[in-house]
Amino acid sequence: MYSVIVVPPTRGSADGQVRIASGERLTFGRAGTDGGLTIDHQGVPRVAGEITAHRNFWLLSNLSEDQTYVVDNPEGAGEHVKVAPGRLDAPVPFEFSRVVLPAAGDLLAFDVWAPRHAFRSVERHGLSGALTAPAFALDRTKRYFAVLAALCEPRLRGEPHAPLPAVEQLVDRLRSVWPAVSRSAVYWNIDYLAVKLRLRPAPDTAEPGLRVNGKKESLVSLALRFDLIREDDLAVLNPAPSEVVR
Repeated sequence: MYSVIVVPPTRGSADGQVRIASGERLTFGRAGTDGGLTIDHQGVPRVAGEITAHRNFWLLSNLSEDQTYVVDNPEGAGEHVKVAPGRLDAPVPFEFSRVVLPAAGDLLAFDVWAPRHAFRSVERHGLSGALTAPAFALDRTKRYFAVLAALCEPRLRGEPHAPLPAVEQLVDRLRSVWPAVSRSAVYWNIDYLAVKLRLRPAPDTAEPGLRVNGKKESLVSLALRFDLIREDDLAVLNPAPSEVVR
């Protein structure tokens, strides 16, 4: 049974896809070895790497002499793994991946899909004792969550290195679901989120005069790293008179 699908960089049609089953290997590089993936670029080594399918994930070997490869998760808002030159069989856990190869000033990419990820229910039925305390308690109906959504929106929409919106841009973005929004209200909610997510101490415990820089970047980084907000959550930014955030 095929478990991994490789989409060549120059072709996106179904006919161009290469399917490999668990235990099978696919080489890639400029030389185009038997049955391998040919990447016709002078900056790509003749034998650049190898992909190995393994159950519902895959392994990447970097056979270049001096180039680090990056595997992006296109759905992960910046989530990626780096594979150093000479590294063999680095596991890639993403369901959808984009392998990026630096090549003589260009960045070449091809996609690898491992769509057979399996999940099981994580609900604990019938277990006695106290409930596990949530790691991050966020209420998606509150205004602070809409502020967080607006902050994370550019990166959740596929621009992992996009600059964060300025407060004025956040005000404009939130106005359709929060007509009375203001700069001070946005600042207040950012401060509230920073305390709620323990990125800074509460005002009654903070050391006087101590400033915390980069709050917005820290909030977005934490939220995206632990999936506190996903692309589906951006719906809170859509006008919905019956479900306006409170």
